Amino acid sequence: MVTFIPFGERPNREGVLYALQLLKRNKLIDDYVIVEASRVELLPERIPQDRAYIIGEHLATYGIVEKLRPKSLISVDAHTDLMHDYLDHGSWLAYALENRFLERAVVMAPVLMIPTTERTQLWTKRVKIFPATLRSRKVRGKWRAYKNFQTNSVEEIMDEAKNYLGEEIYLTVDMDVLRPEYRIARFQHGELTLDELLEILEAIKENFKIIAFDIAEISDRLRRSRLGKKAFFEVFQLLMG
Repeated sequence: MVTFIPFGERPNREGVLYALQLLKRNKLIDDYVIVEASRVELLPERIPQDRAYIIGEHLATYGIVEKLRPKSLISVDAHTDLMHDYLDHGSWLAYALENRFLERAVVMAPVLMIPTTERTQLWTKRVKIFPATLRSRKVRGKWRAYKNFQTNSVEEIMDEAKNYLGEEIYLTVDMDVLRPEYRIARFQHGELTLDELLEILEAIKENFKIIAFDIAEISDRLRRSRLGKKAFFEVFQLLMG
């Protein structure tokens, strides 16, 4: 069964329901349920314990992991979602880690790494970040590069992630990790092509046992995007396979 969660603002709600119609029209799903909730606090009470979730605003993943309590999580996303000021789509992972819904997490392929304001803190505990391109951070007064998908192989990153997380994970894939031309999500897009995203997801499937997954930040831009539809179908079929 696939659970559809049209959570968030109108573009996300309509996008998730449109994705449902696409999958039905193409005979890619049989059994599904739609879960509505006006606040993220309501989601854990309403969602079934499922293997696959199609969601709108990425904040909904916070409600899912509160329900499932996986030990480890991989987020493939253009953003780290580790802001630590208030709970929203840009901070859900920080608060899931702080509240111990997760023990550890890895963020793969982000491009936007820095806090939005000087007062915004970035959560750094029990999480590793592997950016899409070369990025550096200051460690004990010296600048050091993150291990990243531009200068390191997918296999190297998977090995380090597996050593850190263990074998079982929850996987969340934010479709804004793709380049702007795919036009799926509402916010700034990332740097990956569809082929690069599929290579990462194939490697995750080969290296980890995925106990459940979600595809996040589906907006109604999908309705007008040929490349977006292709990307959504291929990601969905790969993860369901």
